[in-house]
Amino acid sequence: MSGTELKQRLAAILAADVAGYSRLMAADERATVAALDAARTVFRSRIESNQGRVIDMAGDSVLAVFETATGAVSAGLAVQHELNASLSAVSEDRRMRFRIGVHLGDVIEKADGTVYGDGVNIAARLEGLAEPGGITVSESIRTAVKGKVSASFEDQGAQQVKNISEPVRAYRLGTEGGTAPKPTPAVGEIDLPLPDRPSIAILPFENMSSDPEQGFFGDGLAEDVITALSKISSLFVIARNSSFAYKGQSTDVRKISRELGVRYVLEGSIRATRTQIRITAQLIDAIDGHHLWAERYDRDLTDVFVLQDEITSNVVIALQVRLVEGEQARMWHKSTQSLPAWECLIQGLPHFRRFSKEDNRRARSLFERSVQIDPQYAAGWVWLAWTHWADARFLWTDSPSASVDQAAELARKAASLDGQLTDCHSLLGAIHLMRREYDNAIAAGERAIALEPSGADATALLAMTLNWSGRPAEAAELIQKAMKLSPSHSDWYSSVLAHAYRLIGRNDEAVAIYRDAIAHNPNHIGPHIGLTICYAECGRIDEAEAQAKELLKISPGFTLARYEKSLTYKDREQSVRSLDALRKAGLPA
Repeated sequence: MSGTELKQRLAAILAADVAGYSRLMAADERATVAALDAARTVFRSRIESNQGRVIDMAGDSVLAVFETATGAVSAGLAVQHELNASLSAVSEDRRMRFRIGVHLGDVIEKADGTVYGDGVNIAARLEGLAEPGGITVSESIRTAVKGKVSASFEDQGAQQVKNISEPVRAYRLGTEGGTAPKPTPAVGEIDLPLPDRPSIAILPFENMSSDPEQGFFGDGLAEDVITALSKISSLFVIARNSSFAYKGQSTDVRKISRELGVRYVLEGSIRATRTQIRITAQLIDAIDGHHLWAERYDRDLTDVFVLQDEITSNVVIALQVRLVEGEQARMWHKSTQSLPAWECLIQGLPHFRRFSKEDNRRARSLFERSVQIDPQYAAGWVWLAWTHWADARFLWTDSPSASVDQAAELARKAASLDGQLTDCHSLLGAIHLMRREYDNAIAAGERAIALEPSGADATALLAMTLNWSGRPAEAAELIQKAMKLSPSHSDWYSSVLAHAYRLIGRNDEAVAIYRDAIAHNPNHIGPHIGLTICYAECGRIDEAEAQAKELLKISPGFTLARYEKSLTYKDREQSVRSLDALRKAGLPA
């Protein structure tokens, strides 16, 4: 083939990646890189010994092409057998497990040997359906290798996968003997070490009311207890993102302890009517399973804030926690006594946290209603301000500067009502950053952490600020701390870590983390932008162009001119580099 000639042919494609790669990197970078290098050696050996060819090993991923389906499946089975066998001496929380997808289909091959097309895309989607340590294959692979390899096929059904018009029938590959492999633990099902201080997870209170819409009530109660306890410096409190992952599940507290790395679990239920509320709560030592205390409360609905304080106080007493100066006042501090205003706020928060333009509008409507009910409700004004900040940050407005000004005005109002709100100081830091007031932004972020030492979001937001302020190494360290406070953290935490790695020059790690974030939340624009920049800066222009097309599907109005308005690098050269990379990827000016 000439340098520009393309060849279309049938090939078997193997795609693989590491399950929970960003978590492994956050816990121990050096050990993770060493394990990844060892795994790459195994992949290359087994691929080549089965008449395959490695196409790419960027970040935590592997892409290989085979002349036969049998070769691809044999290589996949050999890799998983060898890698899984090597994990017996490795602690559960450090085990690196790969997911593998295999597909037989048409590909386009360039003269340099790289391959593209639906065949590659389907293999990548099958990889996403595989269990950690397992293999998922397509119908075409099953048909081609049945009777030729020592494996069984468990039907996973027809799967509708991203960017593929027709459903793909998937099969979980079993190991020798024809039995399906035992499912490996999901990411998070690990024995995390306990911190050196009392550690606790507060689960959302189960809704026992006949009205399922009352579920927000239990969520709000748990969230307020989390916030109060997070202000105690001698406690390690798991963030809501992680503890709320167990909502609606009947889960053994010992399992939660292992997965979140905590000793104590607070759980309970709530039943609310128009006038009455019944709450049961119990604090459990998850190591030995015994109850430290259990209580049932029957009160008027208007007593919900008093109940929050009582539950929080009982936890502090049971754990024998000593409060340092000022912590007691911060714990019991409330910025509203209006139940309807609080309800509107609690109902709006899930919308805001979805990070979409439409949900942001819904959240704003609820927050506006909250402050209309109680104009003195500082938290309501803070979250209303956050929606305007989000408009500017995610380019959901034609005038980002006007949205930032609106957010600043509302934040000042909130601060005048209540200067002790962690979210208010985090917000002020984010506003200062967008105005390129770096010292003020960092100072506000540090104040937020001082007010709420276990505040995972506050910690992550300061890490974000440090990235833009030219201190990515410190940002990487801080965001890893936030990830420990929230093992099941939001995808934007991963984006902050990937951003730090990109700025440091560790593009392979950044690519892997951005890809993982996109897999979890395909509609969040930030990781798409970061991945496009990474690919372009690495000279992988074809992949950068493909990623740019994905970005435009999510945000059709994206332009470099609009994106430039959201860039807040202290070092303007970083802005120039980012824009040049996106320009190379073909994004419109």
